[in-house]
Amino acid sequence: MKKNKYPISWLKDNFSIKIFCSIPNIATGILLKADYAHFIIDPGDGILRDINKELKVSDILNISDVFVTHGHHDHVGGVWSLLTYLRVMNKQTPLIIHYPKGCLEIVHIYNAFKKVYSSSITYDIILKEITSNKPFKSKKVLVKPFPVVHKEYLSDKITTRQVPSLGYKFTFNEIKICYGGDTAYCDALVRHAKGSDLAILEAGHDDDTPDEIHMTLSEANSIGRSAKEYFLVHVPD
Repeated sequence: MKKNKYPISWLKDNFSIKIFCSIPNIATGILLKADYAHFIIDPGDGILRDINKELKVSDILNISDVFVTHGHHDHVGGVWSLLTYLRVMNKQTPLIIHYPKGCLEIVHIYNAFKKVYSSSITYDIILKEITSNKPFKSKKVLVKPFPVVHKEYLSDKITTRQVPSLGYKFTFNEIKICYGGDTAYCDALVRHAKGSDLAILEAGHDDDTPDEIHMTLSEANSIGRSAKEYFLVHVPD
């Protein structure tokens, strides 16, 4: 287990993940590689800077998929700059953005981007709203979305509501990486993390402040120990 030292990298048999950062209320940014395929997970603010340090321009232009767990700003704050960069650099291949049903932030960013740049977008942007837990494949990677429990406070700072939120389990050559996104302790995450080669788990609260927004350190550790390896992320300083 590694805790909150960024960037965090993991590699096994040509399947790798790099967590540039996962800082509550600031930014998250993750790059997943499988052979020659490149996926972005939760493109928060700074994702464009980070992938430019990590990849050649040609590899950035061939990014095929973006996976969004939920619409909070620290997980989608870099979407606009990423889309704009790909337009400026003349991307030709499609970009698929996967996001949970009801995630209005992605829909609004997409609509605004299309409105501003409708005459000069060089590539197709395909929105894929995830409406079920059915697994699907992209670039030989099997992707299994699963629902998680993540809430947010309303303006009164007392009432909460459920946010459309997903975790993802990625499988390539029988190697499994489970990423829970932001979530409270939930059975779906417990099931999908168990036995994974790597589990990436947020631990946004200490043990004295459990709630239905984030997991505590103890909860995240208890799930992580069921995987072969695990990282704790989104841990407050």
